[in-house]
Amino acid sequence: MTTRRRAPRPASLALADGTIFRGSAFGAERVGTGEVCFNTSMTGYQEIVTDPSYAGQIVTLTYPEIGNVGATPEDDESARPFLSGFVVKELFHEPSNWRARESLDAFLQRHGVPGIAGLDTRALVRHIRHHGFQTGALSTDPSEQDAEALVARAKSAPTLDGRDLVAEVTCEAPYAWTEGAWPGIAGQLPRAPRPEPRLRIAAYDFGVKRTILRLLVEQGFDVTVVPATTPADETLALGVDGVFLSNGPGDPAAVAKAPEIVRRLAERDVPIFGICLGHQILGLALGGRTRKLKFGHHGGNQPGQDVHTGKVAICAENHGYAVEADSLTQAGEPVEITHRNLNDGTVEGLAHAHRPLFSVQYHPEASPGPHDASYFFRRFRALVERRKAGEPVSGAEIARGA
Repeated sequence: MTTRRRAPRPASLALADGTIFRGSAFGAERVGTGEVCFNTSMTGYQEIVTDPSYAGQIVTLTYPEIGNVGATPEDDESARPFLSGFVVKELFHEPSNWRARESLDAFLQRHGVPGIAGLDTRALVRHIRHHGFQTGALSTDPSEQDAEALVARAKSAPTLDGRDLVAEVTCEAPYAWTEGAWPGIAGQLPRAPRPEPRLRIAAYDFGVKRTILRLLVEQGFDVTVVPATTPADETLALGVDGVFLSNGPGDPAAVAKAPEIVRRLAERDVPIFGICLGHQILGLALGGRTRKLKFGHHGGNQPGQDVHTGKVAICAENHGYAVEADSLTQAGEPVEITHRNLNDGTVEGLAHAHRPLFSVQYHPEASPGPHDASYFFRRFRALVERRKAGEPVSGAEIARGA
């Protein structure tokens, strides 16, 4: 792999409140607008860039040195990036990694994503933490560097509230996913065999990450990915043993038809497991409400506590909204809150006391890590397996590890 460093170009990030950050451009030459957020992960920038959950957002990384391992197709979490812009402190133009196919700069340029490097990311993160989410305009176009004009574009940019961004990232038609986890390299210990018998599930694509699909395959599932608006009857006609609700971007209350679809599936006692946006949609389907957080949870160091055992897992999270705990009790459904975030007490997991339904707010697949919560995929396998055998198992039992 050879890389050619381009001549430095100016770049600017303007926030809606008038704050301006200057730096050097990389990636595509254009102006991107969206809500500005930050992610605290120390590794996995390519997984972050290609996570569809970041649609409509400009992502800032708190870790200072980015780009050192380049980019490789094997690490993509989707077909392309959906984020509006990328912000880093220091960019490596010449990666050192035997797996790299291209530099991060070239990768973002190829996919039309603007990036800015060299600004004070600590100051930007403190600003977001203090003032909360706001829209921004990131310009890497030398002819689009006027501060006043960029602030005006930031002010006019839409927020995530009320936008059905899932409609922009979901698949157009059902497809089968058969690829398992990356086999690793020679000399590593072999993986455990996949469970038998094979079980058939449908995965609702609200912006699903490929690593999630790979880990579902590793649990012995035959996975059919379906569009977000697939009616419940069409999904059941596939002869599925269970349903998975994926991660995804934006405001959960704005996702068209999804809560009603999930409600109909739940009424049929289909085993359901949701992650992130899927967790929030399950909460809405059970009569709950969601609210927007001040600056969201984005990173690989969030503490999620099991309320039954007190055990804490370090979790990867990526969400700007949360299910309101009080709304679940007011809805009249026997729903248990199974996990909470220790930083702010927000709901991190829920389960139905009678039906085979459970979910978690964080990412147990956590590519590239941490993997403290990966056991949830085994629990989903157990739920589907026991339900298919005719056992009246509930999501609450499974969430407790019973």
